Amino acid sequence: MRHKNKVKQLSRKAAHRKALMRNLSIALITHKRIRTTLAKAKALRPFIEPLVTRAKEDTMHNRRIVFAKLQNKFAVKELFEVIAPKVGDRPGGYTRVLKLGPRRGDNAEMALIEFVDFNEYLQGEKLANTAQKTKRRRRRRRKKKAASDTATDTQEAVNE
Repeated sequence: MRHKNKVKQLSRKAAHRKALMRNLSIALITHKRIRTTLAKAKALRPFIEPLVTRAKEDTMHNRRIVFAKLQNKFAVKELFEVIAPKVGDRPGGYTRVLKLGPRRGDNAEMALIEFVDFNEYLQGEKLANTAQKTKRRRRRRRKKKAASDTATDTQEAVNE
């Protein structure tokens, strides 16, 4: 029985699962959003949230702890210098999981996991700006010439 075992197994051994979480979190940090299966996205969330919380306070100790989990110095640098200042005032919940529907090949439930403060389409100020840019006016159509006008035009062209 799996009593008090909250780790999502994902049908993998511990080392494989650890490598998967490391790779997914590095991809999420570098790209700010990734498309993966729903189960992996839900498993990634508790892995990455404590790392972002650590990154809010930039100390050597926190950098070493995050590096021990990620093993990628470029991802650590991106996390501490780009992501942490943007989410500094947020008390938690740095990621969002959006369901996308089933994958075409094997019908696996897909999801988009992203950092909350990096989606410009869901932020109010950016959404208002894009709505103003795309607003267009309808043009009136030209009035069609009467049938008698077109007939006289064609006769004048023939007479010349």
